Amino acid sequence: SRLAKEVSGIRELDARVSVCRACPRLVTWRESVATQGRRAAFADQPYWGRPGPSFGDPRASVLIVGLAPAANGTNRTGRMFTGDRSGDWLYAALFRAGYASQPLSWASGDGLELRDARIVAAVRCAPPANKPTTDEKRTCGHWLDRDLELAAPTLRSMLALGSIGWDAALGAARRLGWEVPRPKPRFGHGAETLLRTPEGREIRLVGSYHVSQQNTFTGKLTEAMLDEVIARL
Repeated sequence: SRLAKEVSGIRELDARVSVCRACPRLVTWRESVATQGRRAAFADQPYWGRPGPSFGDPRASVLIVGLAPAANGTNRTGRMFTGDRSGDWLYAALFRAGYASQPLSWASGDGLELRDARIVAAVRCAPPANKPTTDEKRTCGHWLDRDLELAAPTLRSMLALGSIGWDAALGAARRLGWEVPRPKPRFGHGAETLLRTPEGREIRLVGSYHVSQQNTFTGKLTEAMLDEVIARL
């Protein structure tokens, strides 16, 4: 938490996140996947094997809060939602909405840029079975707190992908002293609530089912559904 609080800007925050070793289970998993556990299709590629820094416009008005890096996605490429099917869905939707410069995201040097949007995550390291523990979410929350604090001056709205992203966004807002409705707003696709900063600015939080394959392949989340919530940001 001290490292996060000492950060003075977005670039420094991203640099410090990328060397964090606070959670032993996550460090072991992310590094084992990067060395012995590579997917066959990527066996000849170098793996990032470190925490995933946030990605996008430092002065964004929209913050997208994901769950955690994928073991063979961000953990391989070093960029949020890059190199996996979830990213294909998310960046295609952001491109349709005018936030992304291109619809595809396959490597950190592919030329993709985000305009007025930034992607953060509840947890920055790839967790086993995509399930971080409560302690890991709490420990990593300090990074999200600082990301949100640095984004606040230009922030207008947030999109939470999945219930973990929703809870992480609400938790960070509360820890920063923002007004959060009580009882706690419930997550659901299309759920929406207003948060208020100490300066009195209203920030809209919108929920979406996560862009994971278990949602997109089954039709639980469609392109039209994702486009609709993004249009409300």
